[in-house]
Order: sequence, then structure tokens, then C-alpha cells
Amino acid sequence: MKFKGIGLFALGTLFGLEGIKLLSSKDAKKLYSHCTAGVLRAKDCILDQVTALRENCGDIYEEAKSINEERAKKAEEAEIGED
Repeated sequence: MKFKGIGLFALGTLFGLEGIKLLSSKDAKKLYSHCTAGVLRAKDCILDQVTALRENCGDIYEEAKSINEERAKKAEEAEIGED
């Protein structure tokens, strides 16, 4: 039982060391660079869409404010006309 635990520890350490070598290899770094570049492109695309959405929301908000101001003005004029 004692040797089994030691063996598993040694095997885990060996796989860990080989994993580190594999993850730090030239090909792995190239893969990481390509994945990171893809994420950055996606971020730029999303930020462009968010900017367009904010602009549209701002336009809608301003138009809604002007509609409410016109309605309030008409209601006030109607109230004055009733007197």
C-alpha cells in the first residue's frame, strides 16, 4: 500500500514535468498566440457592436424625451384652453 502511494506520486510528478515541457513548447506557444489573437479580434468586434448599441440607445432616449416634452406641452396648452 505504501509503495502504491509513492508510485502514484512519482507518476504524477513525471506527468506534471512532461506536461510543463509540453505546455511551454514552441508549438504550444504558437497555439496560445493564435488563440489570444482570436480572442482579441472577438473583443474588438464586440466593442464595436456595444458602441453602436450605445449610440442607438442614446438616440432613442433623446427622441423619447422630445416626445414626452411635446405631449406635456400639448397637455398644458389644452389645460390652458379649457380655462
